[in-house]
Amino acid sequence: MPQIAPSILSADFSRLAAHAKQAIEGGATLLHVDVMDGHFVPNITIGPPVVASLRKAIDVPADWISVHQEACVHLHRVLEMIKQGGARAGVVINPATPVGAITEVLEMIDYVLVMSVNPGFGGQKFIHSSLEKVKKLVAIREALNLDFDIEIDGGVSLETLPEIVRAGAEILVAGNAVFGSGDAKLNTQRLLQAANQAAMAKA
Repeated sequence: MPQIAPSILSADFSRLAAHAKQAIEGGATLLHVDVMDGHFVPNITIGPPVVASLRKAIDVPADWISVHQEACVHLHRVLEMIKQGGARAGVVINPATPVGAITEVLEMIDYVLVMSVNPGFGGQKFIHSSLEKVKKLVAIREALNLDFDIEIDGGVSLETLPEIVRAGAEILVAGNAVFGSGDAKLNTQRLLQAANQAAMAKA
């Protein structure tokens, strides 16, 4: 069944732990943390100290680590290091990056994150062509008998969610749709309900 991964980039940083807890209470199984250093993308967000503090506040480990294919000169080596550290390893691809850029590492990763907006800032418009990448990944996974998960990040909302699930994405990163307005717990519940309904209709 689909999973909702609230992106804390859109949360209120003055009450980050409380916001994160609300999303978890709403059924979120993952928290998505965007670590940006101002080099790969024109923005600076949070780093290890904030992650460590959040972990103490809500007792969740940082045990999934994904890296951008475009930012890694030696992608295979980086993924090996992540796995050696005991974390699940994932690869992120930007909207202009083809799926073919990561075919050589699909057998060693745990998940692929398809960016459906250009990385760096929240609240951007969903790029519909990203769904074709999701469909290609589904086909490759089946053809090669692999078991990586498919995640999508950017523009996920109640409006775009059904077609995202139908395309084959299983982990849905949502920022503004969870934390933008209203109650984070209720927003997460609504997204999860919509995702489950779309998955059942697909089946």
